[in-house]
Amino acid sequence: MSSPGVVGIGTDLVEIERFRLALQRTPRIAERLFSDAERGYAARFRDPAPRLAARFATKEAVMKALGVGLWKFAMRDVEVVRQPSGQPEVVLYRRAAELAGARGVVSWQLTLTHTDETAQAIALALGGA
Repeated sequence: MSSPGVVGIGTDLVEIERFRLALQRTPRIAERLFSDAERGYAARFRDPAPRLAARFATKEAVMKALGVGLWKFAMRDVEVVRQPSGQPEVVLYRRAAELAGARGVVSWQLTLTHTDETAQAIALALGGA
């Protein structure tokens, strides 16, 4: 049995307070950046900013893992979903899915974390062996 090869790795770190201010200044930005499900998940918490910041970091980390620059696809083309275990998972749509397919990405590994000050995501793009 062969193991998948690494196509790319990306990481991003977001300052939560700065992100919170951006959300307050431009309330509709959340609709442009996040799916209904992502916003709904974050809204279950007293302070949604850390969860949204981690999801924003994921979108940037996926871009880096794919080796593309900012705005090569819409931020909503990358969605963080939660498995029943709670583990986060990357789902790609539209242009992001096309770019991943062209680069031979068949699956992703994702880890998210946050403190009171920062949120981080690391995305590992995996291809066939």
